Formats: sequence, C-alpha cells, structure tokens
Amino acid sequence: MKKSLLIFLIALCTKSIAQTKATGNVVEYFGKEKITTTAEGTVLHDFTAGFTLATDKRSGTLFNGQDAVAWQYSIGKFVNPNKQKGDWHPIKVDSVGVFSGKEMRSAFLFTEYKASKSQIVLLETTGGTRTYINGFPHEGDHYDFGYTLIPFKLHKGINEFVYTKGRFGRVKSKIIVPSKSIQFTKRDMTLPDVINGEKNEKWASVRVINATEKDLKNLEITAKLSSGETANYATDNIMPLFVRKVKFKVPDAKANYSGELTIELTLTDKSGKVIDKTKFPIQQRSATIHHERTFLSKVDNSVQYYSIAPALGTGQKALILSVHGASVEARNQARAYKQKDWAHIVAATNRRPFGFNWEDWGRIDALEVLAEAKKVFNTIPEQTYLTGHSMGGHGTWFLGTTYPDKFAAIAPCASYPDISTYGSDKGDEMHDIFKAYGSIKRSANSGRIKSLVQNLKQSGVYILHGDADSTVPISQVREMRQILGTFHPNFCYYEYPGGEHWYGDHSVDWFPIFEFFKRQTIPANKEVKEIDFHTATPAVSATDYWLKLQQQIRPFDFSNINVKLDKQQITVKTENVSIMEIDLPSLHLNGEITININDQTLKIAADKKAILALKETKWGFIDAINTTEKYAERQGGFKFAFNNNVVFVYATGGSASEREWYLNRARFDAETFLYKGNGSIDVVADSEFSLEKYKDRNVVLYGNASNNRAWKLLLESSPIQIDNQQIKVGDKVLKGNDLAAYFVLPRKDSKTALVGVVAGTSEKGMKATWANNYISGITGFPDVMIFKADLLLNGLPNMQVSGFFDNNWSAKTLEFNP
Repeated sequence: MKKSLLIFLIALCTKSIAQTKATGNVVEYFGKEKITTTAEGTVLHDFTAGFTLATDKRSGTLFNGQDAVAWQYSIGKFVNPNKQKGDWHPIKVDSVGVFSGKEMRSAFLFTEYKASKSQIVLLETTGGTRTYINGFPHEGDHYDFGYTLIPFKLHKGINEFVYTKGRFGRVKSKIIVPSKSIQFTKRDMTLPDVINGEKNEKWASVRVINATEKDLKNLEITAKLSSGETANYATDNIMPLFVRKVKFKVPDAKANYSGELTIELTLTDKSGKVIDKTKFPIQQRSATIHHERTFLSKVDNSVQYYSIAPALGTGQKALILSVHGASVEARNQARAYKQKDWAHIVAATNRRPFGFNWEDWGRIDALEVLAEAKKVFNTIPEQTYLTGHSMGGHGTWFLGTTYPDKFAAIAPCASYPDISTYGSDKGDEMHDIFKAYGSIKRSANSGRIKSLVQNLKQSGVYILHGDADSTVPISQVREMRQILGTFHPNFCYYEYPGGEHWYGDHSVDWFPIFEFFKRQTIPANKEVKEIDFHTATPAVSATDYWLKLQQQIRPFDFSNINVKLDKQQITVKTENVSIMEIDLPSLHLNGEITININDQTLKIAADKKAILALKETKWGFIDAINTTEKYAERQGGFKFAFNNNVVFVYATGGSASEREWYLNRARFDAETFLYKGNGSIDVVADSEFSLEKYKDRNVVLYGNASNNRAWKLLLESSPIQIDNQQIKVGDKVLKGNDLAAYFVLPRKDSKTALVGVVAGTSEKGMKATWANNYISGITGFPDVMIFKADLLLNGLPNMQVSGFFDNNWSAKTLEFNP
C-alpha cells in the first residue's frame, strides 16, 4: 500500500495545515489578547512542547497487547518526564503546530498542562493511536480524521497526557473549554439523501457532547427541513463525560427536488426545554441517480450508511456488492461505477473508511448492507455478485470464501488474499514460541483465506490486477492464480498492462468483469449435488446451500464437510465436526433418504431436516439443537460479545478508584467503537441494568464479582469467578492483585445472547485490562485470556490461562500456561 498511503498522507498533511479552517477555528483579538475558538468552544491551550519515548517497532498483527506506558500506569510506576527524564527526549511542535518526525511513528508522546482551577474541558487530538489523560485511557485519532473530542475533568495543578504511536508520525493536541455543557457537534455526521417520491423517514445520526458528570436521559431531537417538513425522535441516552453519536429521523420531502436542503436539529429534554440547535446541509436526489441510504445495524442499533449506483430502467435487476479500499468512503466507491442497465451496484461502508478490513464488524456490515439492498431494491436473488478494490479486494476474497452460497461470482481487484501475510508490519512469528499464542492464532483462523479457498469452487472468480502495482505486489494474485489453477473450473485472470494500484475508474469498473458476472447464477438448493464446505468457525460461516455446521469438535480449528447427493443417497465426509444439519426439504426429494456419514449408514424421511450429532465415535440423529451448548448462533471468541445490540455495564461498587476506572474503561471501549466502527453503544451503570430491560441483548460487563452488581445476575454460575484477591477457573485458583481477564460466556436467560467480561483483581489487575485491541479486524481473541499485569511489558510469557471453553461451556479445555 506504499504509493496509495503516500498519496493519502499528502492529503492528510494538507488537511492538517488547513485544520483551523476545517474545524471552524477563528482567531479573535481583544486588545493584545489572542483568543482562538472552535465550533465547540474556546481553545484554552495548544500543546507545543513535550517528550517522546521510543517503542518496539514490531508489534505483531494477531497479538499486539504490549504497551510500556500502560504497564507503568497499571503498577503505579509512571514518572512524569519533567521530573525524571530517563529515556524520554524533548520535542517541540513544527512550524504548523504539529509534533512530527519519523520517530513519532513508533514513539509515545508526553505533554502536560498546569491548570489554575478544576473544570470540565474537551481534548481535541489529531494523530496518535490512543491517549492517556491523567492515567486513564481514551481513544485517539490514529487515522487523522480530525473529529476526536474527549470530555474530561481538568484537575487543578499538573495534568498529564500521553499519546501512543502516531500512525502517520504526527500528533496535534489542544484543550477546549466548551461553549455549552451539552451541545451538538457537526463533526462526523451520518446522513442519508432525501429521496424524491419515497414517503418514509430516514435514519441519521449526529454527535452530542455531554460535558457534564451526569447521564443524559429522555432527550428528543426534532429535525426540520428547509422545505418545512419535520420529524421527532426520542433519542439515545448519553453517559457522563462522553460524546455519543445519537439517532434522529430525517423527514421525507413532499416536493420533488434535486439539490441541497438545510436541515435544522433541535435537542430538547423531557420538559421540552431547548438544549441546543444546529443547522447543516443535506442532499435531496432522485432514486435513479447515485445516492446514499441508511439503516440501523443489529450490532449496536447505530445508524450506518451505504451508497448506490442504481440500475438504469425499470424491472427487477441483479445486485452487485462492492467493497472499498482503505481510506475510501462508500460514496466515492459507488461513484467509480457507471450505472448499468441490468444491475444495482451497492457499496457498503465497513462502518468506516478504514473500518475492520472487511473482517469482524466489517463483515457484518457487508452482510447487513447486502440484506438491506436486496429488500429495498427487490433484486433477483440468484444474480448476486461481489467485487472490491485493494483492501476491498481482500474483502472480496474473504467474503467470497466465507459465504460461498451468497454470490454467483466474485471479482477481486488490486487485491491481496490474507492480511496477516501482507504488508511490512508482520511480527507474529515472534510469538510462535509461546504456548498461549496457539489459541490466539486459532481464534483468527476465519481470516486465513488460503485455508478456505476451496469454497470458491462453486462460484465464478475474475481476478483483475495492474501488472505495475507497487502498492499490492502482483505476486499476491499470481499465487492465487496458481492455487485456483489446481482445482477451480471457472475463473478468469487479467493483468492490466502498465496498471498501477489505481489507473482510473476502470480499475474497478472493468467491462469484462460485468460480462463475466452476467454468465453466472446462484443455483437453487435442489440443483446443488455436491458441496465441499470449509470454515474456521460457525460463528462466522455456518452454511453452504443445504448444509449447516452447528458445532465443532475443536472450536476455531478448520472444519470441512464434503457431501455428495446421488438420487436418494447422500455421502458425507467430515473433519472437525460434531453437529451438522442437512436441509432435506429444500432438495425436494421423496421417500426415504440414506445418509452415509464417515462410513456409517443412517436413514431418514426426505421431508425432515436431518440433524446429525457425533457422540464419541458414533453418528446419530437428534431432534433439536441444545442451545445451552455452543452452536452456530452462539459461539465463543471474545470479540463476538460486541454484537447483538450490545450494552456495556460498568461497576459502581468497590473503592473510589475501582468505580472511576471501570466507568472510564467502559467509556474507552465506547469511544473506540465510535471511532473505528461508527458505533453508538448503550453504556449503563450496574445499578440500572436488569435482565428484562435488556432482554436477549449481549452484555459486556466491566468489573468483577466484588464490585459489579450485575455479576450475580449474569455470571453467578460462571466457571470463572473473579474478585479482588483471586480468579477461580474451574477447580483451580490463581491468586494475586495483578491478574486481568477477558472472557465470554452464554447469557443464561437467552438462547442467543453472550456476556463478555473485562475485569481484574485489585487495582493492578483492573488497570492491566487497559488494552482494547479486540476492537480490531485483525487481532485474535479466544474465549478466555487471563494474564498478569506484566504482559503489558513482556507479552505472552505472562499469559496465565487462554483458550476455548468446551462445547458445554465448561473450563475443562482451557490451557494453563507456564
């Protein structure tokens, strides 16, 4: 990605120079005093001097939990460099007020501010992966989007700020006194287009700053178009000292119009008192041209958008899902395509321009957009296709191999198959010597494209790549061509002569791709006579036509099911499968069916769904899936807790430091999910949580049995129990005040919901949970990780327990590491 990254960096540098204008900064003079303002308030302080501390440049991809400053804070050994410089080196901003330099790409930056009084302010940063404010972690601005605003309480006296690893070697930071304690900010809105002739309100979202220490509840947003139409919506609650992206509804416009409208938002409390107002433009368009639409995601009930290049003409059309490259917005992706007369082209967002590499929540976004577009445009089901460019080329390989029955054909452009073997920052080999790394690597197996590539046998594949591409080497797809050549009956390969990474819109809008697509269709179940299905986990990929994997023998290890249908007989060969289903009714057979599975013969009526289960060495039929065990709709993997309209529940018991830490820890995850995933998470105190109020929703619990009241409701029978002195894992006990844990278990009062836990013993242990690298599309997180605080410094040698619960969710199969 070197050349495209360079172009992007140039754009970012230009943006930085113009940042004052972009964020509405104004310089005013009152006598001799210079006052700088932003749209959100007055600049109290611009940081111009600080210290840097070099870090290890090799961070790894699947595991990267080390952080020297986090370790120092967790064990109480952080020393302000002004008092003891040690390995810290002085640095000052450059001529445009930015801390910059090559060393900044792999260094911590420290700054401080001496406040004359205590007050609530905002920290605005650009650059920097994460930020510590007085020892508490917060999200940074590592993609340099320029909209990070963190409300916090400025203490009287010295306040410390540490910024971790500026992604592009640049950090700029300032403190803002907000003009209002509660206000809208126009940075980072998600808006649909108002569509002519469509009489339904559209979802949108805007960020609201809560610069108070109280929860904001019972808020309402009224949206009014300049054409006069209005819509009201009782919007989301906002936790203390937080900026949340909240929902509102955009009214439909009564008159047909093409162009810009103004929309005015009014925020009111439950009494009807006006808290704030704002205005901004919104587009009204015809549905027959390129436009944007929104929907509510099932991940967190947030507003997400997708972009459309609608088909020309009337009648039912095909659907092409297009997935974009790194830093590309979905709206720009869609506009790279000329409209077709036979297919709608739909560009998903990945929840952000970088997002999650089309894995994890990016994968979910692609599937949600696919389902939404099929419904909105009533497309021809068997004519569904997939393509993408660069990171989206990887997304095409990933989604195509993961969901082989959803696409008739795929077309990766300028692509690489596997992100763990692409790029310069590959450091995972350094972890291979540690036992604990095995489960971490396994938990990321769903992204190992080359191990799943056999799934593509049933889909058409067209590979397009510029032969002069210096960003993604041509070797990436030449290897895939060689692999496909050993088994695939239906693929095309073209190297564009002299083509760089991007050589114009025909880098994606390539006529032969669409001609290839036209020749491919998804067969009906009854037409599929053989399936060779590979998956790493049914939590990600469970189905292939009339076949479904429900449970594995070894979670997150590769599974394979090969089935062949010959008249009234089905022959099955399996690897790493304990429960599977065959949807016999969809095959439209009659009479009795013989199933030969791993050389065992069973018989069943053709009008029944066959659920086959392995007990010891024998296969047999079962009547229903036992939902208290692991099955396709509820598996492990800690990341999967962050789905299913998740709610974060923080501890309010224990000491003052525990209460402050766990409140901030939940806030930090919500900040990160907003930044990386355009998220909007409900964050509530344990005292407000109830099973009924948050029924069937995933829960992430911050705190342990000693301080979080929701622990007893959700985890009283958990095989892992944590208090301030110890962690019990089954019948084993780990003692210490420096133990931390991430784990996931089923929610006992639900057939589908999960409970994730972020907890530690005592102060060192709870602060060792600092890293939230699980909010990433690359990292590997098994069901359980229990570690000492020293892991933040030393890495995997300090992992104590890791691995996967067994299919009964017991701790018997967890690994205790030396």
